[in-house]
Amino acid sequence: MLRRLYNATMAQATTPHAMWTLAIVAFVESSIFPIPPDILIIPMVLAARAKAWRIAVMCTIASVLGGFAGYAIGLFLFDQVAQPILAFYGYLQKFETFQALYNQWGAWIVFGAGITPFPYKVITIASGMTGLNVFIFAIASVLSRGLRFFLVAGLLWRFGEPIRATIETHLGKLATAFFVLLIGGFIALKYLAT
Repeated sequence: MLRRLYNATMAQATTPHAMWTLAIVAFVESSIFPIPPDILIIPMVLAARAKAWRIAVMCTIASVLGGFAGYAIGLFLFDQVAQPILAFYGYLQKFETFQALYNQWGAWIVFGAGITPFPYKVITIASGMTGLNVFIFAIASVLSRGLRFFLVAGLLWRFGEPIRATIETHLGKLATAFFVLLIGGFIALKYLAT
């Protein structure tokens, strides 16, 4: 089944709709969706290496725009949703301390989350919740997301066929490792947040 899914993804990676699908996934991943756009970047670049840079640009733009959507969720829904819950549990003052620390280190937090597998949507929403300067947020997002997606696309463009052969040979192991890391990230996030 995994092999069929891989083959179908590779076949779809060269269709006219592939770029728009990537843009949608990159947008929603930055605000609400748990699956990173890398799962589309990889087959798209491997299937059409000449489009690697265009793929990276599209993914970066869509991801940053999605980051602004996450920022808006944190900014506009904090008062209605999160603040009453924090007040009810007596954590509102602790949040104010967290907010001050977050804003002090916000650019680095956004940059770090933008280039790592850490769920970026958590940082985009937190940035809005804490009122991180929107220009700092924008610059850190563009730099980090661009670095990440251009690095992935560049490596695949440069070493495409050997990487493709490795993926196809070890598809089961790589898929298992991906899901273990994804679930591990959410578990780590749960324990770090408490």
